[in-house]
Amino acid sequence: MSARFDLSGRVALVTGGNGGIGLGIAKGLAEAGAAVAVVGRDP
Repeated sequence: MSARFDLSGRVALVTGGNGGIGLGIAKGLAEAGAAVAVVGRDP
């Protein structure tokens, strides 16, 4: 699957990324080439 956006060289911080929409967004950003940091309340 090709990425719609090229986020190579970009950094993204996703809060609430331990599940649901946050996790989906984090995966999408990573697939687009971003370096992703994910933060959530539960380990």
